[in-house]
Parts: sequence; C-alpha cells; structure tokens
Amino acid sequence: MAKNFELEGTLKVVNEVQTFASGFSKREFVVEVADGNYPQMIKFECIKEKTSLTDGLNTDDQVKVTFDIRGNEYNGRYYVNLNAWKLEKLGGGNAAAPADGGFGDQGAPPSHLSEPPAGQGQEGDDDIPF
Repeated sequence: MAKNFELEGTLKVVNEVQTFASGFSKREFVVEVADGNYPQMIKFECIKEKTSLTDGLNTDDQVKVTFDIRGNEYNGRYYVNLNAWKLEKLGGGNAAAPADGGFGDQGAPPSHLSEPPAGQGQEGDDDIPF
C-alpha cells in the first residue's frame, strides 16, 4: 500500500516518547479535525527517528499531517496505526520534516515503517505488543 494521506487540523495532544526494551521508540500525538457538530480527535504515531516531528510545535497550532495507514495482526487481533512521517505547521510556519519527507529521491516513505512486536509468534499472554 503506497498511498499517502494528508489531514489538516489543530494539534491537541503530544505524548512523551516511548522507548521499549527492544530499542524501538514511538511518540503519539492527537490532531482535532472539524467534522460538523462533532470534531474528531485523530491519534497518530511517529516511530524511530520521526519522533522528533513534533519538536517546536505547541498545542493549538494548526498543522498538516502526512501519513500512511499500517495494519497488522497479533494473537488473532487486528490493529490499525496512522503513521505520520511529515508534520507541517500551517500559517507560515516551518516544516517539521525535510521538504522531501526525509526519504531522499524516493519521494515517499518506505512501504513498511513499523517493526514487528518483540516476541511475535510466541504463544503465551494476550497482551498488546506496544
């Protein structure tokens, strides 16, 4: 799935970076998007070196998020993640990622941004791997 998506809204929450025993790191943030009478709170995640995308941004900033959709299965359950790989402040602000999205001449993110959860394939507890 090579399709990229963009969404504009208001940055509402920026969580701390989470680092796992495997060395994998991620940061989640929430963007509020107007949708009639009921605004939507959309949660994104940045992984690895992209956890710095939110640096220099504040809550209530207007932003544009470029992301892809990732899905996986773990112990018979299915998960969907919105993986942000570019985040821009709207209204004359600077981009929080290089103009090429950090992917050089490729112009698109790698087809698989996530790492498999530690211990995937092992039988045992039914905990979420992240």
